[in-house]
Amino acid sequence: MAAITGILALPGRSFLNFLAYLGQLGVLLRELWDSVTKGTWRLRLMAEQIVTIGFGSQAVVIVTGAFTGAVFTAQSYFKFKDFGIESTVGGIVSVSLCRELGPVLAGLMVTGRVGASMAAEIGTMKVSEQVDALRVMGAHPVDYLVLPRFVAMMISMPLLIAESIVFGLAAAAVVGTGVFGIPFAWFWDHVKDHTNHEDLSFAMIKGFIFGILIVLISCHQGLKASNGAVGVGLGTTRAVVFSSLALLVANFFLTMLLNYFFPLGTAL
Repeated sequence: MAAITGILALPGRSFLNFLAYLGQLGVLLRELWDSVTKGTWRLRLMAEQIVTIGFGSQAVVIVTGAFTGAVFTAQSYFKFKDFGIESTVGGIVSVSLCRELGPVLAGLMVTGRVGASMAAEIGTMKVSEQVDALRVMGAHPVDYLVLPRFVAMMISMPLLIAESIVFGLAAAAVVGTGVFGIPFAWFWDHVKDHTNHEDLSFAMIKGFIFGILIVLISCHQGLKASNGAVGVGLGTTRAVVFSSLALLVANFFLTMLLNYFFPLGTAL
């Protein structure tokens, strides 16, 4: 009987733990907002984080965007050729890169590279009591550790997504025109005709939201780390897993919401 009761209580306990976790993220978000509006903006730390997050992530984002554009072009061409509409590949690839593939894949790559780094750095400081030392010296941990990373992410993420889209389109043009023989004028005309500022707004808004989620979840895992190296490793793993899942779930709801304000054209 006790075993059955324990099994039945498991979903409720998991749900309560999930609500408690959301509450902790909400508290961190409120503290971050206080730091943004009232805290000290340490420009040198922000510049260092921009280099780490933005400049350091360029290679992985460029490679991801380029090969995603190339593969999506090939798959689209193989199918569209059966219907004689292979010239529309440029428009399909462009809209897909802007609305979904560019922001989502760039976000996941940044999560794996930067989110893990944030959790590990802050977690190491937490277990070695450097975070407590900051408090003793009068510096709020969120003000000193989270705010520079948040500002750097808000600047870097849209640029990384734009970079991913540009290199994805460039690779799509090379594959579409150079490998499959689609006239470049046809390819480019479809890109221009079916890609507008609404598609770019779609990508940028997703980038901002994804950046907030990555910073909040990763820094939270670092700030609550305990139990030495084991706790830091666990927090780092959770930061990547939780951030990736949150990004994918948020992407669905953002897609549904943003399509209301920026509806997708139907004349492809």
